[in-house]
Amino acid sequence: MASLAEAEPMTTGEVGAENGALQRGISWTGAFWIASGVPALVLFSIGTIAATVGMASWVVWTTSICFGFIQAFSYAEIAGLFPHKSGGASVYGAVAWARYSKMFAPVSVWCNWLAWSPVLAIGSGLAAGYSLSILFGADAAINSWQVTLFDLGFLKTGLTVRLNATFFIGAVFLLIAFAIQHRGISSTAKVQVVLGVIALLPLLLIGLVPLLTGDIPAQHLWPIVPLAHDAAGNAVPGHWNAPGITLFASGLFVAAWSTYSFETAVCYTREFRDPKTDTFKAILYSGLLCVVVFTLVPISFQGVLGLSGMLAPDIYSNMGVGKAMAAMISAGPVIGNMIVVMMVLALLLAIITSMAGSSRTLYQASADGWLPRYLSRVNEKGAPTAAMWTDLGFNLLLLSLSDYVFVLAISNVCYVLFNFLNLNSAWIHRLDRPNWERPYRAPLPLLGMGTLLSFVNLALMGMGADVLGKGTLLTGLSVVTLIVPVFAWRHYVVDKGKFPEDMAEDLHLVPEEGVKSGAGVLPFLAIAAGVVVVVVAHSLAVY
Repeated sequence: MASLAEAEPMTTGEVGAENGALQRGISWTGAFWIASGVPALVLFSIGTIAATVGMASWVVWTTSICFGFIQAFSYAEIAGLFPHKSGGASVYGAVAWARYSKMFAPVSVWCNWLAWSPVLAIGSGLAAGYSLSILFGADAAINSWQVTLFDLGFLKTGLTVRLNATFFIGAVFLLIAFAIQHRGISSTAKVQVVLGVIALLPLLLIGLVPLLTGDIPAQHLWPIVPLAHDAAGNAVPGHWNAPGITLFASGLFVAAWSTYSFETAVCYTREFRDPKTDTFKAILYSGLLCVVVFTLVPISFQGVLGLSGMLAPDIYSNMGVGKAMAAMISAGPVIGNMIVVMMVLALLLAIITSMAGSSRTLYQASADGWLPRYLSRVNEKGAPTAAMWTDLGFNLLLLSLSDYVFVLAISNVCYVLFNFLNLNSAWIHRLDRPNWERPYRAPLPLLGMGTLLSFVNLALMGMGADVLGKGTLLTGLSVVTLIVPVFAWRHYVVDKGKFPEDMAEDLHLVPEEGVKSGAGVLPFLAIAAGVVVVVVAHSLAVY
C-alpha cells in the first residue's frame, strides 16, 4: 500500500461536517494563530519556577525552550505521515507503538490529553485571579470567601475541593472559550488572530522594555546558582550540589509543560488545506515565536524582581504575576490595569488553544478506537462538540481544586510520558515505514537529539516532580493507569477486540509492502530503559 501521505491535498469543505468529519478550513497561518496562545503559558508557571529555583530560573526557561525547539522537528516529521488525522503528535505516535503493544498507543493519547486539558482550568483560574486583583482590593471579602466541599489532604497537604469567586469567574472564561470553539476551526482561527495581536503585545513589552531601559541590575541575574536556605530558613544563593541540581531539574520539569507545548500546531493537520506544506510551517513559526517569548520574558521578570521579589507567596501561586509584570514597565495604575486586562486576554488565548488541541485529541482517539465512541461526534460546523463538552466538565472539576500548582505538576507527569513515547515513535516510523513519502524529513542528528531528550525529560521528571510536593510523581503515574479500564472497555467490550476500519488500515498490522515491524525489540528496550532512568533519577534526588 502506498503512503497515505501521498494523497492529494483536499480543498475546503471537501470533507464536511455533514459527513461527520472535521473540515479543511485553515492554512498554516491559521494554526499558527491558534497556537499563539502557547506563549501565554509562561504566565502559568513563571512564578512557581522563580520561587522554587531562584537565581537560575531564567536559565531554566532558556534551556527548556531550546529542548522544545529541537523536539519539534521530530513531531513535524511524524505529522506529515498522516495528513488525514487530527489530534496532534500523540495520535501520529500511537500508530507507531500500536504494532508492538495495544496498550502503548492509548497511553500516549491519554497522556497527551491529560497534559493539555488542564490548561483550561489553570488558565481560567489565573484569569479569574487577575480579574479579581484589578476589581477588588487585596483585603476584600470576595477574595477570602469560599465553601469547602471535600478535603483531599491524602493526596497533598491542604488540597481541597472548594467553590469560591475564582471558581465562578473562571467558569465564565471556560464558557466563553467553549462558545468560540463551537463555531468551528475557521472561526476559531479568526478570533485567535484578534486575541493574539492584543494579548501577545504585553508579553513582548514585558520582555523588551526592561532590557531596553536598562532596569535590570546584574546582581539579579548573577550568579547563576539554585536557591538554598540558611539555618534560619532565609532564602540565599545555593550551590550546584545534589539539592541544587534537584531544584534545577524540578524547574526544567515544570517549564517543559509550557515550552514544549507549541507542538500543538500539528494538531490541525486534518484541517489544513494543504497538510504537505502547512504542517512544518505551522510548527516552525510557532516555535520561533515561543523562543522569543520564553527567553525574553523570564529574563526581564527575574531581572526586575530579583530574588526577594520572586519569593513572594502570590508569585509562587502565579496569582500575583499579572500585577508584578504590569509594574515591570513602570505603568501607572490605569495603564497597569490595562496591561493586566491584556494578560487576561492572553490567558483566554491559551485556553482557546488548549480546548482546540485537547478536544481534537479526544475526537481522534475516539475515531481510532482508543476512547469511547461518543467523543467522535461533531456539530454542523465541524467542531468536535462531544469532546469539548467532556473537556468542559473535566475542567470545571479541576477548577474547584484549591492548588493549581499541584494540578500542573500532575498534568506534567503525563506530558513528559507523552513526549517520551512520541519522540521515540519518530525512529520507530523510520524503521517500520522507511520508504513512505515524508513531506518533511528531520535531519538524522535532530532526530537523534530528540530521542536523547526523551530520556532527559524522564530524568527531570524522576528527580524533580516531588519537589512540588511529596507523592507528586506517584500520583501522576497513578493517573496515567486510568486509561487501562477505559481502553479495555472500548476495545474489548464495545468493539469486540477489533479496531475501527479506518484505524485498522492505518495500523498496518498485517503483512504489507512498504510496512514492517522493523524496530524489532527496540521499542521494548526503550520502555525498559525509560523505567530505569526514572527510578535512578528519583533515587538520586535530594529534597
